Order: sequence, then C-alpha cells, then structure tokens
Amino acid sequence: MYLWIKALHVIAIISWMAGLLYLPRLFVYHSGVGPGAQSELFKTMERKLLRFIMIPAMLLSWITGVTLAVQGMHFHAIWFHSKMLGVVLLTAVHFYDGFLQKAFAENRNTRSSKFFRFYNEAPTALMIAIVIFVIVKPF
Repeated sequence: MYLWIKALHVIAIISWMAGLLYLPRLFVYHSGVGPGAQSELFKTMERKLLRFIMIPAMLLSWITGVTLAVQGMHFHAIWFHSKMLGVVLLTAVHFYDGFLQKAFAENRNTRSSKFFRFYNEAPTALMIAIVIFVIVKPF
C-alpha cells in the first residue's frame, strides 16, 4: 500500500505545483488588462484553478505526505524537518495566492505585472529546495 500512497502523493504534488506555477502567471496577464470581458475570463480561470485543482491537490499532498512520513518513520530526520519547512512555506504561498485571487475577483488588485513576474519564482525556488531535501537528503 505504501507505493500506491507514494504514487498518489507524487501525482498530487505535480498537480499542486502546476497550479502554483500557473496561477501567478495568470495574475501577470490579468494585472495588465482593465475591466471588461477579458478580466472576467481571467477571474473565472483563476477561481476554477484554485478551487478545483490547487486546493484538492494541496489537501491530497498533505494527507498522503503525512501518511508516508508516519509509515516511513521520517519524523526524526533533519532532512525531513527541512523539507517540511519548505512545504509549510509552499502552503503559505498557496494561501497568499488565494488572497490575491480574491483581490482580483473583487477588482481591488494593486500589484503590477512586474510584481507577479518575480512572485512567480517563489514556488519554483521552494520546489527545488524540497526536492533536494527529499532526494539528496543533505542532512
């Protein structure tokens, strides 16, 4: 059963990361348009991506990840604590994405496309760190 849970965990992570990388890109484009049909389309895309892909994928990532950690007895390992710090920060990025999505939905975004271009790099940097902690286990 461990390998099935692990496979589900990887699938969930891939889905979650896809959303974490794509939603800020939508924000880049959305911040460059004024009110109108194009803005409404972005709002729909952002809302559906967050609700139907990112939130379920995040929850499944956490559930399967904790299950794997318990089964593998990883809680004592330093690499695991480092990885978990990265996952907690990635989760904070996810919740901030939700805050940003709500601001766009309510037409109160104050950030520029330049901000979102830089912000888009945060999930990538965290993902790189997390993968290194899990695969290389430097500690």
